[in-house]
Amino acid sequence: MSVRVRVAPSPTGDPHVGTAYMSLFNLAFARQQGGEFLLRVEDTDRARFRADSEQQVYDMLRWLGLDWDEGPDKGGPRGPYRQSERLETYRPHAERLIADGHAYLCWCSGARLAEMREDQQKRKLPTGYDRRCVGLDRAARAALPGFSDTPVVRMLVPDDPPLRFHDLVRGEVSAPRPDDQVLLKADGFPTYHLAVVVDDHLMGITHVVRGEEWISSTPKHLLLFDWLGWERPAFAHMPLLRNADKSKISKRKNPAARLTWFVEQGYLPEALLNFLGLLGYSVPGEQEIFSFEQMSQSFDWARVNTVGPVFDLDKLAWLNGHYMRELSESDFAGRVLPFLQGAGLVGDPAAPVELAALTALVPLVQTRVALLSEVPALVRFLFTPEASFQVEASAVEKALTPANAPVLAAAAQALEGLDDWSAASVQAVVDAALLEDGLGLKRGKAYLPLRAAVCGASISPPLPESMALLGRERTLRRLRAGAALAADRESAERDPGVG
Repeated sequence: MSVRVRVAPSPTGDPHVGTAYMSLFNLAFARQQGGEFLLRVEDTDRARFRADSEQQVYDMLRWLGLDWDEGPDKGGPRGPYRQSERLETYRPHAERLIADGHAYLCWCSGARLAEMREDQQKRKLPTGYDRRCVGLDRAARAALPGFSDTPVVRMLVPDDPPLRFHDLVRGEVSAPRPDDQVLLKADGFPTYHLAVVVDDHLMGITHVVRGEEWISSTPKHLLLFDWLGWERPAFAHMPLLRNADKSKISKRKNPAARLTWFVEQGYLPEALLNFLGLLGYSVPGEQEIFSFEQMSQSFDWARVNTVGPVFDLDKLAWLNGHYMRELSESDFAGRVLPFLQGAGLVGDPAAPVELAALTALVPLVQTRVALLSEVPALVRFLFTPEASFQVEASAVEKALTPANAPVLAAAAQALEGLDDWSAASVQAVVDAALLEDGLGLKRGKAYLPLRAAVCGASISPPLPESMALLGRERTLRRLRAGAALAADRESAERDPGVG
């Protein structure tokens, strides 16, 4: 039997990180078994449907390197792969269930169902449909209160439904007794429970790998497989990703639940993929750094974690830093480029430095950042035109003090006659002017105002290298401007009324 697995996201907003998590485990298992991985779009929730969400799913999974064999964009022998394009597929199966006595028409209005649930809650009874419509035809039900002209189809759960099943991750599992679930809604769209069973069967899915929140629904699905005379697939229910407080990670509470957030923040896809694998799986040897290929080759359901893993962003940052340091300088520069463009630092004809300068800067920043999004702030000084260059207010307050005006002036004067504008030469001249043989300052204290004036911030790449890349004229101009600003602050402090 050829293994066939699937991931089935719903296009109702930004793709959830759980989609990537489930895709990773489905694909790792499929590749190890030489099987197929399908992408199916479950778009029957029309109230929450968002037109751009499907493309975002494609983009994010491909960004992570999780490609599929069949899907809406690729086609395949078991399509179509959007549920909204399969509506004629579901009704015949619902009608068969009614004819076989496993389902029935329900005409209860929404208001009547709400009153029923409210009464059950007041009486502290289990909530669930009370079977008002069972055994009634349309005319008989219309004579009773709370009638809706358009019925839904409900499954008729027997008194002894299958509540135990084998799970590849958890072993023998017990689930609660299901309610008479709606299978076909009044608008003709199937609910998840009918559609997922029909689609999994018709698409030849052999293993259903999904989150543990679906354990309680599995008895419903087992009943439907049995009633329709279809072979049951194997089930593997993965532990849910958790926040630090152990709550389920959600887009409403945690921005990291959105896959697009990781792109925006500048995480590397290989780091996120490793992190998601680490959350739910342990490769032989318990190593923390591993590739998709290593995970797939060693894949064993017995190595899947059964406890909901905490989504630890500190751990992800550590992994991201590791993978950032592994990049070649040209690869790092290429991945940083979109962030520089987004910050308006490159792609602007007024930018004074060509992008080639970024490659020279890479060795200075690659080991100093945990995220690609941190790079623009560190290199802004290099790409900002002089007319718009400004020192951050906090750096002015901390470093461009009246006491540091002579330090800046001395550095500018010492560098004035330097012809060899290399980092080593710049450092030698600055140190001679400001440290023991000059003003007698410690390097940290001496470099603080220089860094603020030249780089515009209190944190920057190494100062001599930054000055070398910035160039002689621009460095001297900024040092003089910084000295003047510091001196002006001294005048303002002596005479607050000036200006």
